Amino acid sequence: MQDQPIPKPRRTPPTGLLVGLSTLLVITAGATAWWTWRSFNLSQTPPIGTPEEQVITPASPKVAAPIEQSIDVYWLRDTGTRLEVVPAPVAIAKALKGEDALEAAFAQLLAGPNGEAATVVSTIPAGTQLLDLKVAPDGVHIDLSPEFTTGGGSSSMSGRLAQVIYTATTLDPSANVWITIAGKPLDVLGGEGIIVDQPMTRAAFEENYDL
Repeated sequence: MQDQPIPKPRRTPPTGLLVGLSTLLVITAGATAWWTWRSFNLSQTPPIGTPEEQVITPASPKVAAPIEQSIDVYWLRDTGTRLEVVPAPVAIAKALKGEDALEAAFAQLLAGPNGEAATVVSTIPAGTQLLDLKVAPDGVHIDLSPEFTTGGGSSSMSGRLAQVIYTATTLDPSANVWITIAGKPLDVLGGEGIIVDQPMTRAAFEENYDL
């Protein structure tokens, strides 16, 4: 009968070693978690640096583009002894230029002064229409409906003539103005026979007409 080999006893690691390994694992896991958390937060935070290293350009404020412009329309003011021609700015679309801007000005003129212009008047008869308007090398051509020549005395006639001349030249005060009524040149205005020399200018009106 052979002798059976005697099994070797299992060696159990010392308790102190097990505690040390466990502590090391906990520390390692904690360090890994801390490093992951720090990396994430750094990715979310702008880097720190000197002004030369970081140039921050502030966003330019958005400014809304204006949609209106103003153009002068001319009314009459009673001073007590005479009428005087006075400009009043009215708002028109910013995109309007040249002839289109003048047409918008005449639309306001022929509509008459609104409540904001209670201190001024217009002697242009109600119902007067702008039939045509052209800006040409020789001046501004204005064609009005026959209502323009009706009603009123000499002051009324001179006043409405001034309103048309000054409004027609609001973009170019030295421009010539040619006035027609339903396509025919305006030579005489009103029953009192105010002579209208063509072309008219601001300077010619101030020299030859009284209000």
